[in-house]
Amino acid sequence: MHKYFIRLCTICLFIAISQVIFANPKKKPNVIYIYASDLGKGLLSVYGQQHFTTPNIDALVGNSVSFSNAYGGSLTGFARASLFTGYHDCNKNKWRIANGGGYTREDTTYITNSESVVNEIAVYLPEHDLYLPQVFQQAGYLTGQVGMLGIGNLSSRQQMKRYGWDYYYGFLDLVRSKGYYPPFLFENDQMVLIDGNTRTDGGISRIPETELAFQQRWNMDGKKTYAPELFINKIIEFMRASKDSPFFLQYSSPLPHGPVSIPAIHPEVAGNNALTQVEKEYASMVKLLDDQVGIIMEELRSLKLEDNTIIIFSSDNGHDIHYLQEERISIPFFNKETNEMFDNYFNKYYSMTAGDVFNGNAGLAGIKNSNLEGGIRIPFAVYWKGKIKKSVCNEFISGYDFLPTMADLLGVKLQTKKDGVSFLPTLMKGKKISKNRYIIVGSEEGPAIITNEGWKLRYHNFQNKYELYNLKKDSEEKYNVALRFPDTTEKLKKILLTECKDNIENGELH
Repeated sequence: MHKYFIRLCTICLFIAISQVIFANPKKKPNVIYIYASDLGKGLLSVYGQQHFTTPNIDALVGNSVSFSNAYGGSLTGFARASLFTGYHDCNKNKWRIANGGGYTREDTTYITNSESVVNEIAVYLPEHDLYLPQVFQQAGYLTGQVGMLGIGNLSSRQQMKRYGWDYYYGFLDLVRSKGYYPPFLFENDQMVLIDGNTRTDGGISRIPETELAFQQRWNMDGKKTYAPELFINKIIEFMRASKDSPFFLQYSSPLPHGPVSIPAIHPEVAGNNALTQVEKEYASMVKLLDDQVGIIMEELRSLKLEDNTIIIFSSDNGHDIHYLQEERISIPFFNKETNEMFDNYFNKYYSMTAGDVFNGNAGLAGIKNSNLEGGIRIPFAVYWKGKIKKSVCNEFISGYDFLPTMADLLGVKLQTKKDGVSFLPTLMKGKKISKNRYIIVGSEEGPAIITNEGWKLRYHNFQNKYELYNLKKDSEEKYNVALRFPDTTEKLKKILLTECKDNIENGELH
């Protein structure tokens, strides 16, 4: 009897301990994804920015696994759709990107009509094919998104629920997000009016820079509250309210997407005589993003959550020019050495020859909307204190790899094969990704394929030509080696034709 009693007690103790272990949500790491917009690598001082510093982002990147060959999309809406679905952006029928601008009318009663149109044309993944926030929900997480919401240019409240967001706050219209003083934002099912913001267009500024544009930008009538300030407050609220549960939080910041808009010039750049007024304002937007990264990190420490939180810092696509100004850099972009317009085939865009004072693409060719490296290569750093060793990783990854990576981490079995692959073994153990793996990126210029061996084949729609580059030797894409390696060219061409038929034939992204 005594023996059975001891055995029973042992079993009960085991069950009790197991319940404590498995019921303790802090055994699951929180995940915070800080997702900048149009942030080229060259805008960060950790990657060589010379005109200002980004100390908080630098510290995060410096203590992370920082991927030197990470890819987003070529356009904001498609990059986000790819990230949230786990599929590359040449996929047809995985989503439908509605045109932005549906929520910009002065009469807000039209919003429900616009949402109805969005809902009618919406294309969803099958129920068993999970979106990114649904992966976290499957693992028992609370999910939240703040900032530029949805997966494309225009989203609805119905879509936000379908994607798996428990909480959201921000813009549902990518066009409206360009006005940093919105008269309203969305918080879950409610449209929330922003006190003091009375501009129908959200106070959107004009480009290129002129004296009139400057005067309009700094006319603060009807511009009381700056959206990123609202966003950081909501992020802090979410973190505090969720601190006792595992949570996935994405801050989809509009910063530093233009047009330029900032409440005040940052002290660090105020006296920089190498920059014009509009360039100082743009630099201040990047500085504010950096300050907000610092606020998030400090709040994690205050809540004693840093040790159990994974932080990802990334961007949607490559650099874009939002500080256009005559005698500096202006549209159409042209080579200041030859006076020829850039066509990104015979004459590729480079910061040095275009006149970009910030070198936002870090010396790479091309900018946003291009399939050249400057348009699609992004910063991507993963920080997990005490769990992953800081390093610079040269493996080739894409934003659409993040979903399967998180599913792998959380033990969520994906019932549908995604285009993305898990890089968790690379994060945790430094293992190499299969050399047979390739990344697909679409663009208005055409699609591109990048292999894990460093080969890149890009198609140029306007020239109907293919170019092959060895990125490990020529990251600036100066030397087309298609004729030297015809077998590699043909092999990659066949894959690209299969994966991106519509993008090649019609110049379409889906």
